[in-house]
Amino acid sequence: MLEKLKYFFKEFIPEVKGEWKKVTRPNRREVVQTTGVVVVTSFIFAVYLWVADLVIRWAYEGMFKMLGL
Repeated sequence: MLEKLKYFFKEFIPEVKGEWKKVTRPNRREVVQTTGVVVVTSFIFAVYLWVADLVIRWAYEGMFKMLGL
């Protein structure tokens, strides 16, 4: 148990600090751009799924009419 604590404070924490310094954070412009991409992509998929739902419903209704159900 004591060895794990030594490792944690002598090796792990300094390694985490070193890696944390390498992390780059997006600026405001990048965040706004990627958010825009997510919103537009979500809208496109929503329209696609709405159209697919209409087509599937139309096919089922046509099939039931042909079968007389």
